[in-house]
Amino acid sequence: MFLEKSRLIGNKTIEISGSKSISNRLLILHQLFENISIRNLSNSQDTQLLQNALNSNDEVIDIHHAGTAMRFLTSFYAIQEGKTVTLTGSERMKNRPIKFLVEALRELGADIEYLEKDGFPPLKITGKKLERNSVTIPADISSQFISSLMLIGAKLENGLTIHLAGKVTSKPYLEMTLKILRTVGINNHWEGNIISIEPSIHTDKLSQSVPFVVESDWSSASYFYSLAAISRETVNLKSFKPYSLQGDSALKEIYWNFFGVNTISEGAEAKISLLPEHYFNFPEEIVLDMNDCPDIAQTLCVTATALKIPFEITGLATLKVKETDRLLALKNELFKIGCIAEITEDTICSVKYFEPNDNISIETYNDHRMAMSFAPFCLIRDLRIENADVVEKSYPDFWEDFKKLTEKTD
Repeated sequence: MFLEKSRLIGNKTIEISGSKSISNRLLILHQLFENISIRNLSNSQDTQLLQNALNSNDEVIDIHHAGTAMRFLTSFYAIQEGKTVTLTGSERMKNRPIKFLVEALRELGADIEYLEKDGFPPLKITGKKLERNSVTIPADISSQFISSLMLIGAKLENGLTIHLAGKVTSKPYLEMTLKILRTVGINNHWEGNIISIEPSIHTDKLSQSVPFVVESDWSSASYFYSLAAISRETVNLKSFKPYSLQGDSALKEIYWNFFGVNTISEGAEAKISLLPEHYFNFPEEIVLDMNDCPDIAQTLCVTATALKIPFEITGLATLKVKETDRLLALKNELFKIGCIAEITEDTICSVKYFEPNDNISIETYNDHRMAMSFAPFCLIRDLRIENADVVEKSYPDFWEDFKKLTEKTD
């Protein structure tokens, strides 16, 4: 997709569909307990793939690139007594590690086999009753591994105690899972490095109908924060709550502190307005640990590059095992828009800014966030986004919404 140099049309309003993270958790819980009615479900490809898998009676379940679906379904199928499935995905998915989750489930008594390479999908899962109720798992791995266990915990006869070994990564995502569990009637608590999920037999609330309206997706909102920061024009977003379950809502503080974009909530309309401060003094450097919100790191780096603000971002170890090695991909593509960056296993920092060449073409590496995070740079220069339809993974309406807010400059 070719994006001509554009300007942001100020004070326009768009509505983003429900959070993919919340929607996917609720779909698993709905399948397990059937007491949840869900509104404003995410329209992302990942959520649709998960829905299709949960509604399927096939022996082979292919979730393509949907990493969340792979992780959540691994635990889900492990407790489906008498059911055997092969859980597989794309070639990239077959190279995304799942060893720690499989080992944890095996520790609980699950019957899971690797069909190709040890530690990676595809998996043959034979569902059974899991008798054990305590497991240890590294704390610094993807939070989705831990959330996957948490989601099935209440279905185990004696509940589940999860011992987290080491420093916790992406803590807000774990807190989100616990809050959702409590909302639907599952008691739990987290003290120190121990998470405890009580069995469902200890609560009457799971027999009651629980309506759940999914709040809109904060990681999807980040691209519009970027547009507001670069253009210094206002953007309005609907269906956002002032108090969010999502860790990526941290972007409100991040974009205020470093880019002067204020977030004004209008609770009655469930709307937020992104208001850039026109006399904001930009920082000499952005130094930030994004361990709790790594999914918005790409957007921040592109915003900083567009505004030529040096940055040093840490806490990004999980980005190396996403849809692509996001740190390496980010380094490569930032160079095309005028930023020389250095990376380690968990950091990225700018070294030097320079005037980029014409004919900028951004590779997306089959990663939805690469496409969307670089799109706002069209406020600075013409650029092409390769494989632009990859946004369907999390935000199918992105390009339509993006075009509503921007227009070609003369």
